[in-house]
Amino acid sequence: MNPLRPPRQAARLQQGAALLLAMLTVTLVATMAAAAMWQQWRAVEVETAERQRMQASWILTGALDWSRLILREDARANQNSGNGDHLGEPWAIPLEEARLTSFLAVDKNNNTDDVLQAFLSGEIIDLQSRMNFTNLVRVTGDGAEAKAALSETDMRAFTRLFELLDLPASELTAAANELVKTHNLALKDPKPSPTALAPKKLAHLAWLGIRPSSLAVLEPHVVVLPTRTTLNINTASAQALAASIPGLDMAQAQQLIYERERTPFKSLNDAEVMMARYESVQLSDLHHGARSRFFEIRGRLRLDDVVIEERSVVVRSGLSVRVVWRERIAGQ
Repeated sequence: MNPLRPPRQAARLQQGAALLLAMLTVTLVATMAAAAMWQQWRAVEVETAERQRMQASWILTGALDWSRLILREDARANQNSGNGDHLGEPWAIPLEEARLTSFLAVDKNNNTDDVLQAFLSGEIIDLQSRMNFTNLVRVTGDGAEAKAALSETDMRAFTRLFELLDLPASELTAAANELVKTHNLALKDPKPSPTALAPKKLAHLAWLGIRPSSLAVLEPHVVVLPTRTTLNINTASAQALAASIPGLDMAQAQQLIYERERTPFKSLNDAEVMMARYESVQLSDLHHGARSRFFEIRGRLRLDDVVIEERSVVVRSGLSVRVVWRERIAGQ
């Protein structure tokens, strides 16, 4: 003890130091406890998110398989009946948002009390109800003789569609020429191409110079598919019908839609009989049909405040339904 410092003052200093040390100890312990709790909370959140991701993947995969089964059974029914694909078939009815447990309630072996509270919705869209942008390019010849050229018939149809939708024809011309150039380089030049990549989806047409605002207008009427396809007259919009069928105006296209709603066309011949009253209207089995092979399947899953959407394009060949591409979109 410092002989110059009074005993009481020294005792107070020791008590203050002890109190400060106790406060520092409490602060350190509280900090460590808070860090441990945060780490535990974070681990729980990561595990919950991963579990939700896996559950969402299983559910959406199941929904995709279910949709493929519907399309396969529709193909089987059409083979037996000779009917075409139309908007009155089961595949064309959208699935409104429904609680997932409602699908499991019919199974007495499932305890729905422990099932994740999820809501599922979706729809199947006939992609051949839209004009295929890929049809603008026609490839002739084989091997080294292969050559891509613009399809004049399809170009006239798309020009008519752009006029009906009040879109600039210059965008169509530039995009079509760029698409032909891309295909020609892909056929003959193995080196990396300086041109835009060949589009696989409608959004990719922006690579060819079509503005996003124009793509938004085109979306209900235009699609990009891997091969040439015909337009399904049972499911196409009035604009697509008027654009693709020479001699058909919008009023006649609306009449065609009215007639198909009453009695869907089984074949192109049925439509030709109905449109025989219109002079100069020409249907062609190279560009039109009553059946479809390509479909888009959209699924939407809501888990609490998390929304997950998925889009898939499938191609139907006989009774086989194969996935062409699949993408997931995270919602809000």
